[in-house]
Amino acid sequence: MAGAQTIAVIDYGMGNLRSVSKALEHVAAGQNVIVTADPAVVAAADRVVFPGQGAMPDCMRELEARGLRAAVLQAAQDKPFLGICVGEQMLFERSEEGNVPGLAVFPGEVKRFPDEKMVDRKGDRLKVPHMGWNEVWQKPHALWSGIADGSRFYFVHSYCVQHIDPLLTTGTTDYGVPFTCAVGRDNIFAVQFHPEKSARDGLLFLKNFVEWRP
Repeated sequence: MAGAQTIAVIDYGMGNLRSVSKALEHVAAGQNVIVTADPAVVAAADRVVFPGQGAMPDCMRELEARGLRAAVLQAAQDKPFLGICVGEQMLFERSEEGNVPGLAVFPGEVKRFPDEKMVDRKGDRLKVPHMGWNEVWQKPHALWSGIADGSRFYFVHSYCVQHIDPLLTTGTTDYGVPFTCAVGRDNIFAVQFHPEKSARDGLLFLKNFVEWRP
């Protein structure tokens, strides 16, 4: 892509901002990676990343308090947009965590892992939150370019998206139950895992996002 682009990493007072921005700087040499809470900077950016960490009620409250809600919704309409962890969950209609509405960019809801199904194939109990490395099974998309199907990514979460349009699903993982861990449509891609903590494949995923031309 000709010329330097600006990649805005949204600062809403939470989230793994430093590691996300450093990972992006590593794979996007010569591009401008800006951590920002300024809606005008988000609006002017070429690409937007919404990193996630923490609880959905806090996320949605801070989006409103910082005047970022409209800028995030606009970015999700008209430029390459990557949501990570809570940044994926907030795109749906509602979260069981705090029973809060999301941005409703996509239909569906976010629910806690069902306790009664938290057992592995040996019958041993699985802990919630789901924390650690797990395999991701892909559906074809440019952001998986060069990443083998079944590659492992790093997860930290107790909630996941459910009751969504199957056409949105671009990646699945199994943790007691199979669940959607990546969604995509048009200019939006969002993941439940943390690419910035996922070693080589995570960096390649972020590089694919930086070069993605939806």
